[in-house]
Formats: sequence, structure tokens, C-alpha cells
Amino acid sequence: MNCWKCGQTVDTKERIGFRDHCPKCDRPLHTCVNCDFYDPGYNNQCREPMAERVVDKERFNFCEYFVPSRKSHAANRSNAAKDQLESLFKKKT
Repeated sequence: MNCWKCGQTVDTKERIGFRDHCPKCDRPLHTCVNCDFYDPGYNNQCREPMAERVVDKERFNFCEYFVPSRKSHAANRSNAAKDQLESLFKKKT
């Protein structure tokens, strides 16, 4: 699976715990936006009808229906690459 924020590949041989974080950007992994059921076009942005509503989709949650996403999160990786490029050209003080 890839981190939803930075695109880092994360080993999912073991179950993703509720409080597991990305080794690169330290963002939580057990989140709605990193779940295979996440879909902005559905009610509560989730394709799992039995899941409880989660307000902040980017924070960790205790959803028992969580399945690591198989999506690449290419847009987020593109933004991360852009941020890294911009940081190279910032003036040092």
C-alpha cells in the first residue's frame, strides 16, 4: 500500500494498526483516505454501508472495516514532489 500523503510504499504483510504511521512522513495510515472503501461519491464517503461516520478522513480512526487501499495516490505523490522541489529553492536564512 502507499501512504495517502507522501506516496511512500508501506509493507502491509502485517495488519495496519489503528495508530500506525508512515515511516517517511509520519502521517497516520489507518485513515479513511487510505482505505479501499473510501469514495467521495458515496454517503459518508465510504462504500461500506455498515461503517460508522468518520468526520476527519485524514486522521486515524478505529473503523473495523478498514482495508488498505490499492490506489497509488498519484496526485498526492505529485504534490509531495512539488513541495520537495520548492523547498530546494527556498532562500536560507
